Amino acid sequence: MCGIVGYIGYRNAANVCMEGLLRLEYRGYDSFGIAAVSPEITLFKETGKISAAKDAVNLKGTCGIGHTRWATHGVPSKTNAHPFTDCTGKIAVVHNGIIENYAELKRELQNRGHTFVSETDTEVIPHLIEEQYAGNLREAVSKILPLLEGAYAILVIAEGTQEIVAARMGSPLALGIGDNEYVFASDGLPILDYTRSVVYLEDGDLAEVTPAGYRIYHDGEEIVRKVSTLEWDAADVRKGGFAHYMLKEMFEQPEVFSNTVNSIAENPSPLCRLRDARSVTIVACGTSANASNVFAYLMETVCEIPTRVVLASEFKYYPTPKNDVVIAVSQSGETADTIYALKIAREKGAKTFCLTNVLGSSLTRVSETTLYTRAGPEVSVAATKSFTAQVAAFMEIVNIISGGKLEGAVVEIQRYLPEVLDCDVDKAVELVKDASTLLYVGRGLSYPIALEGALKMKEISYIHAEGYAAGELKHGPFALLSEKTPVVAVCLSGITYPVMMSNLKEIKARSAPEVVIGEIRDIDAEEIADVYLPIPKVSETAGVILASVVLQMLAYKTAVALDTDVDMPRNLAKSVTVE
Repeated sequence: MCGIVGYIGYRNAANVCMEGLLRLEYRGYDSFGIAAVSPEITLFKETGKISAAKDAVNLKGTCGIGHTRWATHGVPSKTNAHPFTDCTGKIAVVHNGIIENYAELKRELQNRGHTFVSETDTEVIPHLIEEQYAGNLREAVSKILPLLEGAYAILVIAEGTQEIVAARMGSPLALGIGDNEYVFASDGLPILDYTRSVVYLEDGDLAEVTPAGYRIYHDGEEIVRKVSTLEWDAADVRKGGFAHYMLKEMFEQPEVFSNTVNSIAENPSPLCRLRDARSVTIVACGTSANASNVFAYLMETVCEIPTRVVLASEFKYYPTPKNDVVIAVSQSGETADTIYALKIAREKGAKTFCLTNVLGSSLTRVSETTLYTRAGPEVSVAATKSFTAQVAAFMEIVNIISGGKLEGAVVEIQRYLPEVLDCDVDKAVELVKDASTLLYVGRGLSYPIALEGALKMKEISYIHAEGYAAGELKHGPFALLSEKTPVVAVCLSGITYPVMMSNLKEIKARSAPEVVIGEIRDIDAEEIADVYLPIPKVSETAGVILASVVLQMLAYKTAVALDTDVDMPRNLAKSVTVE
């Protein structure tokens, strides 16, 4: 949620910031803005899409900051868009996060004569800096940081100067180090066009950057932070001829699956703690929670290790198991609820792991042990390849702990995943696209896949879709069934198959149209279905991955048919950095 970019160097800063903000669109936003020094501070703010207004930006100067805003305090508007300035217009600030004590600070500033123009929490920051600024911007910023309660990543510029001062507390901020130029950003994507050398600021860090170089301070003392290398390439964040990022990322899944499995297999040593675990708790949100539920089924059935999944936002309300292993799962590594949950677990003495896709993300700093998926950058808000990467990591973890019991399933997925990407879902799209409600059902390992399929459909098509364990339909959802309520079912061979077939017949008896994903040449399932979507005959464990890809394609093509914004669905953000 929200994104910030800053640039200082020899290029036009506004142009760099604009391109950087485009790279951060996936984070979710409703307005955006840029400030540049030339030598006075000039601003450009707008609501709506960046692409619609990028040609209207005409700011001069080689030092600037930019921001995409996802509304928290105040409605989306030009007035509430960042950057914000002080009363004099000589200081400009962009900010990610939430200042929890802003109301108290605002009242104090107003009592001292400050005038505010927005409804945001951020606007208190430039006013506080104004009171301290006497020519040294770093000193002024350092003096006001102890007054701020909450989370923030801040970039500050001042009239007549060529410097950016940055500060971080609980919100991600990276500094790209180029050749006589520097780029700040919420993550590495805006930096890739200029350099692959990056420094990740830690909580409590304050950075001062000029054309001559950068310095980082912590508790008032200058320190040195490690320079890391971004693993991704600029080409990774381009569409590469695909109509949407989501489609591109779906077709990257075969490579992503193999890369992630190989990465875990090559470094199995961190898994020793899991082998000896009495129980495992996984904390995650959204798609990561659905992937974690697959892991829970596999850990229980294959490894016989008690495993539960708790939504990260609810974890604080559960008793924390002190001697448990707690695994936090987050694609971005910046999910606020997940980070907070892992902090609680660690404070209670639990052993902590995290599974993330982003090197140097905040979650890795909280966790004792980090495992990485190898999905590469995922730009589309709707997670596809990151889901597959997480399940790949979990499958290989179970495979290693169990002594190779999932090796066959891994090989099957690698063989058939490219084939499934060519599935024909057009008839299914015609059946579901005009529905107001869809039900997704599955049993056992297929249940989390039904949840994920429903999530993908509601995210990008805006059709109300709910996932259920098929056995739960009789406990309420049957009341919704009619000829106008299509049901999407995952029906694979294995222990759940006979009773799943009974559920499909019960659904058909209520006149609900059915889209069924099942194995090729399953005549019984095909006869029941209104639309049958076959996948290769594989093990149940491999089948759930193949079925999930079919459900991704169904959601994608339905969204395209309904002409929605596939990559940036309304009201959503890729990286949810507020609780």
